[in-house]
Amino acid sequence: MYSPYGIVLISGIAAGLVVINVVLHYEVLNLLSTLLMRLAWVGRPRIALLICALLLVHIAEIWIFAGGIMLAEWHGGIGDLQGEHSNGMLDYVYYSSMTYTAVGYGDLFPSGPLRFIAAMEALLGLMLISWSASFTYLEMQRFWPDLQLKPEKHLSDSVP
Repeated sequence: MYSPYGIVLISGIAAGLVVINVVLHYEVLNLLSTLLMRLAWVGRPRIALLICALLLVHIAEIWIFAGGIMLAEWHGGIGDLQGEHSNGMLDYVYYSSMTYTAVGYGDLFPSGPLRFIAAMEALLGLMLISWSASFTYLEMQRFWPDLQLKPEKHLSDSVP
């Protein structure tokens, strides 16, 4: 059985990580929306900038979760990361990236209440990646109007 202190601590860490990442993601999307409207670039360079910026923000979010998992594990008594790893920062980043993207190879896995952070990261990763995809779609619609689908004309449309 886990102590109430451990449960409150892990819930607080998980909530803090979620809030930090959601606020970061929102602010980056807001900044990108403003920046893309002001750019004189058209077409591919604009979308390439968008994709690169989104990739960087997702990497930052993965590192934030890795730091939170490392902090929670090193605090002691509230779970640990098991599997073959050296306790180096890149092991935590690797685990975090596998969880964030829901790949989950299974070579590293959390135990104890640390699993709650992993669950929150997987859920949030899915949501933030989807948010980025929909934002990219909307930006492509806005800046590539010539690629928007137009309704097809059918032969029955021209018959009186």
